[in-house]
Amino acid sequence: MSKRQSAKHKLDRRMGENIWGRPSSPVNKRSYGPGQHGQRRKGKMSDFGLQLRAKQKLKGYYGDVTEKQFRRTYEEATAMKGDASQNLIGLLERRLAMVVYRAKFAPTVFAARQIVSHGHIRVNGVKCNIASRRVDVGDVISLGDKAKNMALVIEAQSLPERDIPDYVVVDGTDKVTFSRVPTLDEVPYPVQMEPNLVVEFYSR
Repeated sequence: MSKRQSAKHKLDRRMGENIWGRPSSPVNKRSYGPGQHGQRRKGKMSDFGLQLRAKQKLKGYYGDVTEKQFRRTYEEATAMKGDASQNLIGLLERRLAMVVYRAKFAPTVFAARQIVSHGHIRVNGVKCNIASRRVDVGDVISLGDKAKNMALVIEAQSLPERDIPDYVVVDGTDKVTFSRVPTLDEVPYPVQMEPNLVVEFYSR
């Protein structure tokens, strides 16, 4: 098992939820936490604990974003007009690696980040290797020539466990357009995400 695979599984076990909705998640077999004390009955979690857990889950889902990047995204979300929690989700969904994952060009968020950093993705026809780049509405994201025949990409496109959301418009097998910034209820999370608790965590 690769280091990244075990890291994904570790996060699932720690949260007690199948965060990415993958059939291979260990949570499907063991819903309790990792370690020798994982099966102990947990007491009631404090408000701070709930907020911290919501933050860790959201950060983990988007590919273990660094704390520095995540906090900067939160600060941008609060500076924008409208609901901060909705803004936060909109900014996270606009990350290039996330659009690549949503388009089913990669089987996992981590694999999406990897194929972007290896130069296999084009934004409006121009190669981009920055996974955290912010995609704008109307941007066209496509696969490079080599990527079209990669086993990883072919595997991702055949995955039955997730669908491409409406805000990522498909054009053939190797090109999508980011049509709009989604709201929280439009994002196809396999588990419940609570960005309002993340906003509360940072605004303490």
